[in-house]
Amino acid sequence: MWSGKHHRAVKGIGLVTLVWTDGTTVIPIDFRIYNIDEDDKTKNDHFRDMLDKAEERGFNPEFVLFDTWYASVKNLKAIKKKEWHFLTRLKKNRLVNPDKKGNVPLETVDIPPKGLVVHLKAYGFVKVFRIVSKDGDTQHWVTDVQDMDESKREELAKKSWKIEEYHRGIKQFCGVEKCQARKEESQRAHIMFSLRAFLRLELQRIKTGISWFESTMKIRRGAVKAYLNNPIYTLN
Repeated sequence: MWSGKHHRAVKGIGLVTLVWTDGTTVIPIDFRIYNIDEDDKTKNDHFRDMLDKAEERGFNPEFVLFDTWYASVKNLKAIKKKEWHFLTRLKKNRLVNPDKKGNVPLETVDIPPKGLVVHLKAYGFVKVFRIVSKDGDTQHWVTDVQDMDESKREELAKKSWKIEEYHRGIKQFCGVEKCQARKEESQRAHIMFSLRAFLRLELQRIKTGISWFESTMKIRRGAVKAYLNNPIYTLN
């Protein structure tokens, strides 16, 4: 599957995750393993399944934040049906109608800094923002909240970055990528325990203010010290 880290297709396990965040705390609440050959479900199918499960569990988010990959019309309509709001990014070639004269690619539309309300093909009216970084990279953000201003968009965009921090956390501090087992059942168990380990680290951070890194190092230092005091293996 495609790796954003390696910028190419690599062998691996696709993990689709749903987290809750207030911009500071990040709590994993659901995940799916992408294996279309086994369950015939795409990542977008898993996306909608997890939203359905969140609703069933009583979640009522202020906004649903997600990446371009999940910004299909079907997904946007699924969120609208729940009467939730969303903020995501769109690809530059998505078709919109800004002036009732017909659909055109988003990249060709003149969008002011405060954003612009347009009709997104097959969905309805949305507000789009164009953000150009210092290196010239352009992003198009979209929300169903037509009176959203740029400060609110920026606030929510920063919260959406928590999913990236979460994925780095489970890799760097919880070993989610380091399973040595070959059986699917064992691999799934390893992933589950890695996510539970992250949850313990995050709860510890909330209670004490100690970072994931420092909490992990304290565990490792204790383990190394205990082993050196009573080594199981020694060299002659």
